[in-house]
Amino acid sequence: MRISIKHLALASFALALAACGNVSHDIAKDGGSAGQMVWPEPGDTTPMHKGGTFPNLANLRQIKAGLNKPQVSDLIGYPHFSEGVWGVREWNYLFNFRKPGSDEVTVCQYKVLFDENKLARSFYWKPESCAALLDEPKPPAPAPVAAASKPRVLSADALFAFDKSELSPTGRRTVDDLAAELSGQGDKLRSVRIDGYTDRLGSDAYNQQLSQRRAESVKAELVRAGVPAQRISAEGHGKADQVKDCPDGRRAELIACLAPNRRVEVKVDSVE
Repeated sequence: MRISIKHLALASFALALAACGNVSHDIAKDGGSAGQMVWPEPGDTTPMHKGGTFPNLANLRQIKAGLNKPQVSDLIGYPHFSEGVWGVREWNYLFNFRKPGSDEVTVCQYKVLFDENKLARSFYWKPESCAALLDEPKPPAPAPVAAASKPRVLSADALFAFDKSELSPTGRRTVDDLAAELSGQGDKLRSVRIDGYTDRLGSDAYNQQLSQRRAESVKAELVRAGVPAQRISAEGHGKADQVKDCPDGRRAELIACLAPNRRVEVKVDSVE
């Protein structure tokens, strides 16, 4: 009976020695490398870690050099393989990662090497491409910003005959050139706002109607030339927002002086 116990003890001691230490060979004292890096077979995990685990990515990203074994285990648990009992300076893990929005799982092995003071010093993945799984997700692309648009001012006298709202041939060509420029922006074009203005001559009601008709005429020509109608708005403002003040005098001279107030402003919002 004594011989059996002795033999059993020796066998247990030999088994412990066989499991002693590490999987890899000649781990450097500083834990920065190994003379021969060896990976355990994925099927050789301990029973409780069979098939590996799904790690907490936030915790895994916190693993860094200088952590002791209890700190490492708090973040990602104890190793999944039986590296040994004494002198263990490497921990091996079998991790599973699920792709976002998919049932597909990527299986990776992870190794931590410790220095002689049992502080984590270097970290390895098999395959190496698994390291990219720890990359922080990229922030969403910023929403497109509308380019600042300075109103384009078109002289009403260049577009219309005096006191009229039908585009002249010259005015139509001017608006068609603008339409070609806007159509060239494609999907970057968000909106086009057309504001019509008159001078101060005439009644408020008449000038409001005239400025509205002129704005609508410009819109209609832009649409005819290919600019999407749903992106264009047109509004008349009558004699509001006068840009030049002229003293009363002879009518022809006053009309000429007030010309800058008779205008159509085109505001374009587009994506940079």
